Amino acid sequence: MQSTQFDRIWRRLATILAVVILTLCLIYITTGILLAFYYEPTAGGAYRSLRTISTQVPYGWLFLRAHDLAGNAVIVVALVQIVVMFLGRQFSKSWLTAWISGILFTLSAIALDWTAMLLDWTQEGYWRFSIELGTIEAIPFIGGQLRDILTGGGAISTVTVAHLYTIHSYLISLAAIILAVVHLSALIWQEQQMYNKDDLAQFSGASPVKS
Repeated sequence: MQSTQFDRIWRRLATILAVVILTLCLIYITTGILLAFYYEPTAGGAYRSLRTISTQVPYGWLFLRAHDLAGNAVIVVALVQIVVMFLGRQFSKSWLTAWISGILFTLSAIALDWTAMLLDWTQEGYWRFSIELGTIEAIPFIGGQLRDILTGGGAISTVTVAHLYTIHSYLISLAAIILAVVHLSALIWQEQQMYNKDDLAQFSGASPVKS
């Protein structure tokens, strides 16, 4: 297929969005680390520590707000990125790394938001998590085991908050930043390859080919 200016625009837009994704991810993780100095991952202390961060810690409200906004924004941008890559018709095997890392990152971003629902220990988060635990438990074969991993093998308690905090802060966050870097690197490399092929085709007088 012939590489058009339209295709170039979509490729460039995908790269720009990947930069935005990595930036938001870094903001989310950096503010999360700062909040972790004051956050108490216990059933009673979670809400109290967040209130302390918002009202007593200098600029704590700003870091907390930036953390929430970055977490929500990165999900939106990641979903837009998938649409952009789809509209840009980047379906070839050479784009496999960008596609896999982009999809896995989107799932990781959603997982970050999901595991954070109970970390503020509010009534809304508690009952929402309780309802979704029932859905998880209904999964055939592994539902019960997943529920035990999340809750600690009992009712929603301090152990549950600690488990979600560990999964959220250490497992999913690390996976998200790695996937964001891989996604951006794959897009930059792919865009460079595309431009090299187009330049070579123009130099030889042939029509550029899109891989």
